[in-house]
Amino acid sequence: MEPYKEPWYATALRAGLELVGWIGLPIALWDHSVLAAIGVDVLLIGVPAIFQTPGDKPGTNIAVPGWVTIVMVLAELGGGVAAAWLLFWPWLAVVVTGLAVLTCFTELPRWRRLLAPGLAQDSRRARRAS
Repeated sequence: MEPYKEPWYATALRAGLELVGWIGLPIALWDHSVLAAIGVDVLLIGVPAIFQTPGDKPGTNIAVPGWVTIVMVLAELGGGVAAAWLLFWPWLAVVVTGLAVLTCFTELPRWRRLLAPGLAQDSRRARRAS
């Protein structure tokens, strides 16, 4: 199965919101718990870097089903929205929330592909091979 090539705007929206979460959540958590601030970045950056769905992007470390990738993307988006509401002016948090909703719509073709039966079989085969 060929890797999915998503539109540039879908990648840009998702990456922008991921950055808001990666940077914003540790800042918001730092005063409460340094360990939580570091841990949230380990979760938001490290987990998706290690666990990937075969056929979604090149180079899979540990194969997971497509629904796991979708949950990780939603966690990233949720982190960005949470960081916006914790750190930004309310009007800017509304903009970030709107962009997160828009990102969900731009991700739908990828998510449909990730949930397709053929991709799930590829994921199981890759897990058995490793």
